[in-house]
Amino acid sequence: MQFKDQVDFIRRHIKKNKLRVFMTVLAATMGTAFLIVLASVGFGLHETLRDEVQSNRIITEIQVHASDESKEPSEQVGAFKEMAHVKAVVNRQRINAIQHSRLGEYTGSHEIVVTDFTEEARVGFALKEGRLPEKANEVVVGSDFGASMYLEMENENDEFVTYDGDLIGQQFIYQIGDYQTGNVFDEEIPFTIVGVGEYPAKDWQQDRSIYADRAMLVKMEEIYDAHIEEKQEDFKFIYNNVTVYADKVENVSTLANELKEEGYWVYSIADELKQMDVFFLALKAGLIFVGTIAILIASIGIFNTMTMAVTERTREIGVMKAIGANPKLIQRLFLMESAWIGIVGTLLAVAISYAVSTVANYLLPIIVAAALGEEDLGGMNVTFSVIPWQLVLIASAISIGVAMISGWRPARKATKIDVINALRQEL
Repeated sequence: MQFKDQVDFIRRHIKKNKLRVFMTVLAATMGTAFLIVLASVGFGLHETLRDEVQSNRIITEIQVHASDESKEPSEQVGAFKEMAHVKAVVNRQRINAIQHSRLGEYTGSHEIVVTDFTEEARVGFALKEGRLPEKANEVVVGSDFGASMYLEMENENDEFVTYDGDLIGQQFIYQIGDYQTGNVFDEEIPFTIVGVGEYPAKDWQQDRSIYADRAMLVKMEEIYDAHIEEKQEDFKFIYNNVTVYADKVENVSTLANELKEEGYWVYSIADELKQMDVFFLALKAGLIFVGTIAILIASIGIFNTMTMAVTERTREIGVMKAIGANPKLIQRLFLMESAWIGIVGTLLAVAISYAVSTVANYLLPIIVAAALGEEDLGGMNVTFSVIPWQLVLIASAISIGVAMISGWRPARKATKIDVINALRQEL
């Protein structure tokens, strides 16, 4: 029997039992669609959390901390730069003092961050406008610097007025003071704004910092020492925050392990993502397992349909065997029919799943935000459902495989039908 004759044999039976076959395909479709949509929730939440962790963070950065007093990272910045796979080493230093800024009639409190702009440029310091400093008295201010500068009020009933003018090129006065006495020192340091930092990725985050060249740190320490004769034993004027940047993402783990071997405590976003990936791998596997149960339930319908098909075509099978049809051919015919049910059900399920996923990603954020009484989800870009091609392949393999297994037993039964008894069957 040629292949087209085999296809015609299957088509005639399907046409003859359209309603039963339709209901069987529908069951297979629902089971497969349930698996895909259920598992897509795991993929969607995984993608959402990965994006959330990576937002406003550079995945190649490694934070380096001292494991003891003898392992101070700030003293090894030069050595870190010589290590393999290191793109840049940034040491952002903050001071432990009262900090006061004045821009014309506007005043505010802003933390100064002293850094090396050569290294910052290598890792892409994000600017909304302007440029990076080139002189000691030039600075970059955070995106919320102007909004945190307030006009001096004449009385308590006045409303707060913030600075909303252009910041580039403006000069302001910076002063430091002592936390213990609460005094602000008279010495004034003039700074010129040459750049404004990009807005933070999160709506609730604010950047009011002043980013200055590390050459200013000596002057600030001299001013502080001139006013404070005796310091507390554990007092630290400077706090260091050393971050090493790998040249490539794939070298982050290698570089982090090398720093650990040197005796430092390290943290990188790659470690967090690795733990998250392991958790979601287990979650997605569990969701696929639960979804497979729905397909197994649908397989009962396929088994019943194929069993009925064998019973109804007992005489046809007998005739085929009488004229010399190979038992393997008869078995293949019924396996092809069960596979057809699985394939059609899978194709419909994939189309339905993508439609459901699209609708869910559009409607669910609106519904959840409305339930929480907010306009959005706190600035988070939540994706509830993602259907990668790998999930489609896994679901298709399970669906078609289960359909083939369900049809195997009836197909085997068809090959064992006795020819004489089959020919005695009424048409």
